[in-house]
Amino acid sequence: MDFDFTTVWERRGHDAIAVDALYEEGPHPRVPETVTDPLPMWIADMNFATAPAVTKAIGERLAHPLFGYFAPRGEYYEAILRWQKARNGRSDLTKEDIRFENGVLGGVINALNVCCSRADKVLVHSPVYVGFTGVLANNGYQAVHSPLIKDAQGVWRMDFDDMEKKVTEQKIHAVIFCSPHNPTGRVWEKEEVEAFMDFAKRHDLTVLSDEIWSDLLLDGHKHVPTQSVSEDARMRTVTFHAPTKTFSLAGLTGSYRICPNKKMQERLDREASLSHFNNLNVLSMYSVIGAFSPEGEAWLDALLPVLSDNVRILTDFLQGIPGVSLTPPEGTYMLFPDFTEWCRLHGRTLDDMLTAAWAAGVAIQDGRPFFGENCVRINAALPTARVREAVERLRKIL
Repeated sequence: MDFDFTTVWERRGHDAIAVDALYEEGPHPRVPETVTDPLPMWIADMNFATAPAVTKAIGERLAHPLFGYFAPRGEYYEAILRWQKARNGRSDLTKEDIRFENGVLGGVINALNVCCSRADKVLVHSPVYVGFTGVLANNGYQAVHSPLIKDAQGVWRMDFDDMEKKVTEQKIHAVIFCSPHNPTGRVWEKEEVEAFMDFAKRHDLTVLSDEIWSDLLLDGHKHVPTQSVSEDARMRTVTFHAPTKTFSLAGLTGSYRICPNKKMQERLDREASLSHFNNLNVLSMYSVIGAFSPEGEAWLDALLPVLSDNVRILTDFLQGIPGVSLTPPEGTYMLFPDFTEWCRLHGRTLDDMLTAAWAAGVAIQDGRPFFGENCVRINAALPTARVREAVERLRKIL
């Protein structure tokens, strides 16, 4: 089955922050109006049309023009269960383990409200997804950063000594575990997940596992579900998933949580119900049914080699620039290069480089809000020809 990953879609004026915001004032440089073909390589939003199975499922539902109150269909849960079994080997799940969430961030806060007290400290691994630090602060929690460290081969690793010290001294009861890790793109190995969950058991930590990127694995890497490594891990972990990254559906809320712990699930249900807001959208439901179909899976299998090639093109280019340090991502479609030495060699700041890139129509993201000093975040989910164009524009700047 052939799928289209080469069309360059005109997104300006079509409800896409990734493009419309390039020309607006904001916490980033601006692309000049004279640049008519900007490359949106900043926020994590793919520039590919979603899978045909998704638009087909939504289109068939639109043919019935009534959109009143509804309950989630059995097919919704069946699609998620099929997907988790096919992609992650999870045959242990039932419908009762799954609940809709308006978003991963909201789901994380609901879970923290159940297992923590306001003003509690929450462990995160740094560099860290900016959404986590923002939502923790907004809801009265304190993020405690345990920096990831690079080993001799440049692979990002957890620092268990640092985690031990911080959890013990600061009386931490919950941790956000990002798997695959955003923004580094690290896909944790089974032994690492096991060691982390042994650590969580030893300190009786509730683990909130963000696995929204788990479908987007590069060059054959394998995702290890956090709940899968032991029965204790299954019971102390609340996992969050969504098809939004995988199928370019961020504009359709479609997150869900997995919690096999029945007592915890009851408390989460209660917390999620309090605002009378956390309800599934009928078209989002059909987008999930379409995405997690066999046809949607075939589309994803065709997409992954494209993303792997794009990441390889950018990695080869960036690693060839003196002063740029980059550990290639193993998952996601985001790269997180460090420009510390490049800035020193050229006597320029990261802001200088970002401004020059945006002026050339290459919109890349400031990595400092992710706690990556002198880092940037680069989105490789564009048609390959556009990725090569970005390389040529960046070559002139760097």
